[in-house]
Amino acid sequence: MSDFDPRTFFVDGAAPPAPKHLGWTLIDFDMDRGWIKLGFTPKPEFLNAGGYVQGGILSAMLDDTVGPSVIIKARQPILIQTIDLHTHFLRPVPLGAITTEGICNKIGKSVAYMEAQLFNAEGKLCARATSSAMIGAWPGGADA
Repeated sequence: MSDFDPRTFFVDGAAPPAPKHLGWTLIDFDMDRGWIKLGFTPKPEFLNAGGYVQGGILSAMLDDTVGPSVIIKARQPILIQTIDLHTHFLRPVPLGAITTEGICNKIGKSVAYMEAQLFNAEGKLCARATSSAMIGAWPGGADA
């Protein structure tokens, strides 16, 4: 689909509830590279007992970064179903703005391979992930 516009699809379209709950915001993208940059706004209820954003929440943010990178690279709405997600936690993340960058390294006939990085409000790398996902038809068709 040559007229696919990620800003219309991700920003103006109906985003799923999970990324909305995480405070998902599209910042930038490069369709040729299959790269996307997102912002997340963690909520106080995302904190663990130590006062940092819980690791499962950070993994969800990374998952909600790699999936859209595949859509960016494919230049069309496609269904992304995570096969695996390996998250490496490098430092704790306090409340504050979070940014992520994801890239789709390869799209095959039925599987895509991606990676992402997560940064705290100071721009320090806090977590990274690699992932693979099954790809399929967008529910309701490509024009949905």
